[in-house]
Amino acid sequence: MLSDKEVIYELHTHNIRPDQGDKYIANYEETVKLIESRQPKSNLDLVGSWTVTVGDLDQALHLWRYKGGFASVDKVKQSLNEDKKYQLLVKERGNYLRSRHLQYLLAFSYWPAIEARGGKNLYEIRSYSLKPGTMIEWGNNWARAVNYRRNNNEAFAGFFSQIGRLYNVHHIWCYSDLQSRKETRESAWRSPGWDECVAYTVPLIREMQSRILLPTSFSPTQ
Repeated sequence: MLSDKEVIYELHTHNIRPDQGDKYIANYEETVKLIESRQPKSNLDLVGSWTVTVGDLDQALHLWRYKGGFASVDKVKQSLNEDKKYQLLVKERGNYLRSRHLQYLLAFSYWPAIEARGGKNLYEIRSYSLKPGTMIEWGNNWARAVNYRRNNNEAFAGFFSQIGRLYNVHHIWCYSDLQSRKETRESAWRSPGWDECVAYTVPLIREMQSRILLPTSFSPTQ
């Protein structure tokens, strides 16, 4: 009801040692190039790669997309586990990290299709921890709410977790700058019906956070 289950998204959250940021980015860029040389985009492709500039600092997020459901995930993982160069890069990356977390996500079907952005942008990821059993209600409300946020093309992606931290939702928004973010959000509050959608969804939330992201130089979406 909520998603196309044949497309799986993989969200890596990496907490970087403060003095190892440059080495970490260089390592991950090399990893991306290696994966792209080994795996056809029909199986796996990088959607976006960001570092956090407001929120949890010294943190990077990488969003990958698998086509073909979890069968494709299994196939790619087996291939990479047998790739010695890939494994060496993963081992090296461990020297630059404090901790890391992996989630498998599905995209909400009512969210606009993901499109890579050009130019110079910043992104906001708003992450919600919901009360168990409330995902359908959340989806029903946001299927209406997202229509109030289409005018400025700021809706980039919306996901809910399948494996990892459960009952997690991530909404990713794209803005030209923080001032544009402010004006866009204020415009939504002036739209009749937006406040009602918010009022229905707030009781479903246990915890929420906002992080401002900047694309890495090798991110497909800028």
